[in-house]
Amino acid sequence: MLTSNGYVLDQSPQRLGDLSVVPDRDRANLPRLRERLRRDGYLFLTGLLDPEVVHGFRRYYFGLTGAVTDRASYRKVLFDQIVPGSEYAAFCAQPAVKGWFEWFLGGAPFLHKRKIIRQTAPGENGIGTATQAHYDLVYLREGSDQVLSAWIPLGDCPVARGGLTYLEGSHHRVREEEAAGRLKRPAASITADLPGQADEYDARWLVTDYAAGDVVIHTAHTIHAALDNVSEDIRLSTDIRYQRADDAIDERWQNHWHDRDGL
Repeated sequence: MLTSNGYVLDQSPQRLGDLSVVPDRDRANLPRLRERLRRDGYLFLTGLLDPEVVHGFRRYYFGLTGAVTDRASYRKVLFDQIVPGSEYAAFCAQPAVKGWFEWFLGGAPFLHKRKIIRQTAPGENGIGTATQAHYDLVYLREGSDQVLSAWIPLGDCPVARGGLTYLEGSHHRVREEEAAGRLKRPAASITADLPGQADEYDARWLVTDYAAGDVVIHTAHTIHAALDNVSEDIRLSTDIRYQRADDAIDERWQNHWHDRDGL
């Protein structure tokens, strides 16, 4: 049984499917990748990063947070040390990431300073625990709508550990409704009810078992969410955003992430 914020997903073939991996033959073909992103709204790139680099950052993270025994101390370590730290900055701008975006975007890449780390412990559930269904433009309206997000699992993340799930084809409808001004903002664009949203869009939620080194790139219009962690291990991930440096930039995202920054 798959759940998100306590809602049970419909696992019929019409409502649940597999995330599609970019095949090896297309990995270095820029026109095909751009067409695939336009068509699917995401690019699932397995093994883009060195797994040892990913595991190394995971060890660094838990080396700082592992001894913390209360929520206040954890938040202090996270927001005072890890988020603004050089280790996190280096991880997010490593050549395998920044270089890929420079190649794909065809120009100088710009990494938004607001970069997010998400940790979910086994058994955590209820509204607000897992990332609710949304598309990123809801939060990035003061810059280019061509910003791309990279979701990176920090360690292996099988379905049971609560990885990201994408609503198939949702970016096409979102773009149409954005252009027509039919979307109420922001509440109607964010929901914990994944089964209800799948019915509304007549679409499937796409899931997969992620491995350390995998990266998913998605557009600002692609609806995505997280599953509940029903495994026995901590789910850790980061989501970061790149765009062309010569496109309009949302200045609100040029400060380090904090869970009380209002964004």
